[in-house]
Amino acid sequence: MEKIAEYFDKKDDVSLGKLLKEVENETPISFDILKHSSMRKGKAHIVGITGPPGSGKSTLVSKICKQLAAKGLQIGVVCIDPTSPFTQGALLGDRIRMQELAKTPNVFIKSLATRGNLGGLAASAADVVQVLDAYEKDVILIETVGVGQVEFDVLGIADTIVLVNVPGLGDTLQTLKAGIMEIADLYVINQADRPGANESVKDLKMMIRESGKVGWQPPILQTVATEEKGVKELIESIHEHKAHLKSTNLWKEKRQERNVARLDTMIQGLLSRKVEEYIKEEDGWQHRIQEVKEGKTDPFTVSHEIVNGLIHKNNSKSGGRYVK
Repeated sequence: MEKIAEYFDKKDDVSLGKLLKEVENETPISFDILKHSSMRKGKAHIVGITGPPGSGKSTLVSKICKQLAAKGLQIGVVCIDPTSPFTQGALLGDRIRMQELAKTPNVFIKSLATRGNLGGLAASAADVVQVLDAYEKDVILIETVGVGQVEFDVLGIADTIVLVNVPGLGDTLQTLKAGIMEIADLYVINQADRPGANESVKDLKMMIRESGKVGWQPPILQTVATEEKGVKELIESIHEHKAHLKSTNLWKEKRQERNVARLDTMIQGLLSRKVEEYIKEEDGWQHRIQEVKEGKTDPFTVSHEIVNGLIHKNNSKSGGRYVK
């Protein structure tokens, strides 16, 4: 733990990169890294940037970072990339996606693979954000893949959700109606120099009115990220949302909810691994699983047998401390 503390105290990108590599690969030391980072209470504003592919999210994130870094803020960027089916690694990579940012002072970029789950954040995204926060980043931007369920997955990590789209929403509006309206805090029409930008703004305004959302009213901003137009106004709106969260105590409530969600995820992950280990170690379970596969018995019965067997085993070892 002392060595880990030294890495955190160095506050340099090389040390941070080493810590994150251990965490992403779930090495034996990753538990101690996460435990240590949880004790270093950061104050980062965590911003999720989501939206469909091709909406210019990467360019927008790059311009946001450029302006924030120019103010002396320390920025962390987490890019959720599709996974290569062969290497299980981030397919696009940091340098390919944000070459401009690679040379920007005060900005640290980390790409994470979704490991086949294109609808959600990489399994280690929350861990990476926690380490970045403990490393005293002022703002952490999470850019998602923008496929399927990802808009909802980012909600569990971010304080502020920015939904990016482009003129001519078309069928995408139907997706928005399905639920994204409930989680977006800011709307951005990027590539606003294209035809149909004003119509897209009108459509969004109508949808916001119909949603009957109370409290914070999501602003709609127009940007041309390639020319850095509207980026300053977007950053101001992001800061305004943070101020709103703090003034209404939602900032604290969101973080408390996030802590509980993290606990739930960790418990599920630990239990899943324990069950997998138990099935491999104990004779007979592969035979029962084969019976399920062949339809000779049902998965409900066998799943209960396995879980009860694991509980009984732990009870025997611990003198009955575990709940049956």
